[in-house]
Amino acid sequence: MQPHPPHVELDQAQLARLAERVGRLHLSQRRGIERDHVTQIFGRGRNFFHIENWYSVHSLMRLTLRALGLYGRGRRNAADIGITENPVALARLPAPFHGLRILHLSDLHLDMDAEISHALAERVRLVDYDLCVITGDFRARTYGASDETVRAVAALRLHIDRPVYAVLGNHDFIEMVPDLEALDVRVLLNESITLERQGGVIHLAGIDDPHYYRAENIEKAADAIPPDACAILLAHSPEIYRHAAHAGFDLMLCGHTHGGQICLPGGLPLTYNAKCPRALGRGPWRWGEMQGYTSVGAGSCVVPIRYNCPPEITIHRLLCAAG
Repeated sequence: MQPHPPHVELDQAQLARLAERVGRLHLSQRRGIERDHVTQIFGRGRNFFHIENWYSVHSLMRLTLRALGLYGRGRRNAADIGITENPVALARLPAPFHGLRILHLSDLHLDMDAEISHALAERVRLVDYDLCVITGDFRARTYGASDETVRAVAALRLHIDRPVYAVLGNHDFIEMVPDLEALDVRVLLNESITLERQGGVIHLAGIDDPHYYRAENIEKAADAIPPDACAILLAHSPEIYRHAAHAGFDLMLCGHTHGGQICLPGGLPLTYNAKCPRALGRGPWRWGEMQGYTSVGAGSCVVPIRYNCPPEITIHRLLCAAG
């Protein structure tokens, strides 16, 4: 298989800064996978089949849905983004963070459909929050230039008036990081930061894509976090739930599954495209001492449609657990 042409060009200074953050080998491996296998349909990653890379099937799906008279309804469903409230009681949450509101966006796929992107911006304008997190998949395509996606992120960022922290998904290139951070979107690449509020501190960590690139390094991301501190992990996919729980995180926020995107009546998903228990495929869940939330996503993948699976943005309200 011939390597795919470079999709984003970075200068030597940008490459050096990324290498300093993630490590020279990590950067080399991820960029190599992007070039060699980003259009892979079968194999690689955690799943054998990658329908997001089979673009001829995308066109066939659109034609079939139009012929059945279902495409228009599916597009309207995809643009009808809901607002979900999720209270989370954490035993180790410092008192000053009681009531903190986190806006959680995931799977935006901003280059998929302008109508969905516009609807997302309108929903964000309606909610109140203290900070925003984005759990990957800024873009829909898995190869080629990311200029359109970066412009869409810039337009969305105008409507987010709080700090933004993010991780990369399986559709995202590590070369996008300088452009994203130029828009004041802090990308966590197996890194952690501290958040301070009235003398209290919590830790926010983020890992590189664990699904396709399998580039996560939880040990590195959690290295600077004290053992007894309250810590939140951002990950694109729920697939690393066990490792995150045993690393001592209190809360894990993720996405990737789209909640199935196309579901049977009653919201029964045909597939989650993730190797994890189905109970972790959407909404709130718990594994051991760690709580989690898997967003069904605000955007759509492959085709801009949804059936029996409304898109969402989520407000997580952190609470001090009683006792």
